[in-house]
Amino acid sequence: MIDDIDRIMSVMAQAFDPHWGEAWNRRQIGDALLLPATGYILADASGQWPAEGRDAAAFALTRQTLDEAELLLIAVVPQERGRGLGRIVLEQVIAAVRGRGAAKLFLEMRHNNPAEHLYRALGFVPVGRRPAYYRLADGSRLDAVTFALAL
Repeated sequence: MIDDIDRIMSVMAQAFDPHWGEAWNRRQIGDALLLPATGYILADASGQWPAEGRDAAAFALTRQTLDEAELLLIAVVPQERGRGLGRIVLEQVIAAVRGRGAAKLFLEMRHNNPAEHLYRALGFVPVGRRPAYYRLADGSRLDAVTFALAL
């Protein structure tokens, strides 16, 4: 699992702009993965699980409680964006949580996240808003929008 955390952290370092303040640190990832209801998916550029010792191009981190699952993080390295990898990983997440009995999948994003079009294309609908939830590097605030997908 240590190698997988390294791969998650590598993708996160490349994918998350520090301005938005969305990246988790290594301890947050490690602590989350200690919980039995938390899972992850790694993918190489082709959407397959990366071979041992190979870099990942994307990852997703999920948590599930009873019949509700939450997409905690999803990221694709910048050089692989726009090629459908995010969709492949999100479809893998949906299949995995559905297979574990989830009836709903939630995610939360900042209101101007460009991935919103992908979430909507896969059937996610907005169900809530948290005003001024995200604090940006410059001190400004952005709303968080919660989306849900009925499985």
